[in-house]
Order: sequence, then structure tokens, then C-alpha cells
Amino acid sequence: MTELVQILKQDYQRFPQDQTYDIYDREVFFQDPLTKFKGIDRYRKMIGFINTWFIDPQLDLHDISQSENTIVTRWTLSWTTPLPWKPRISIPGWSELQANDRRLIVSHIDRWDCSRLNVLQQHFFPLHKFKQNDK
Repeated sequence: MTELVQILKQDYQRFPQDQTYDIYDREVFFQDPLTKFKGIDRYRKMIGFINTWFIDPQLDLHDISQSENTIVTRWTLSWTTPLPWKPRISIPGWSELQANDRRLIVSHIDRWDCSRLNVLQQHFFPLHKFKQNDK
């Protein structure tokens, strides 16, 4: 698992470029507040969407820990949305990843520390950043 943690740290630094997809099971389950699906092909497409449509996406890793087959990461995802006024969006959150006995990630669940409404508001009110009561 230590090797898996090191690969994830490197992937966060490069995100969304050059991600290490071979650490995921072919049928990996992914869920976040906007979507839910299974399969590495859909996972690749989701990362590709971020890389194609968002400007300067960045995934800052604040903490990573592991316990047996579970890895938990705390992060902030930010990007500039390609709207005429180019708002910079920021989503603090955390991920829980489950690995199988072959050290492949079989589940990746993202949770946000802000609401979907807060993310929408950031597009139109750039000073409206995350506050604890926005959940």
C-alpha cells in the first residue's frame, strides 16, 4: 500500500496530466456529488473532460493516510471556468479509496466540504468562497 500512496501523491502533483490509470481496477467504482459510475474507461474520460474544458486545473493534496486497504486524502480542487469573466473555482474535499488484495483501487468516493450550490455561486459571485455553513 505504501507504493500506492506514493503513486497517488505524484498523480495529485501532476493532475490532470499523466495520471497512473493502471493502479485502478478495470471496474473501479467512482462517486462524487455530481456523478456515479463504474469502469476505468469512464474514469479516464472524466479526467480527460477536466483537462479539456477547465483552465489551469489544480489538485492540492493537504493530507494522505492509509489504514489497511483504505486510503483517505484531503485536497482542494481548483480551476478557472472558461466563461467570459473567467471565475476561479475552489472545492475543498476528501476522497476515500479502497484497494483490493492485488493493490488495485476498486472504489474512489469523493466528498466535498461545500455544497453544489456553493460551487455554482462561485461562478457568478467570485468572492463567495467556501464557508463551513455552505454545506
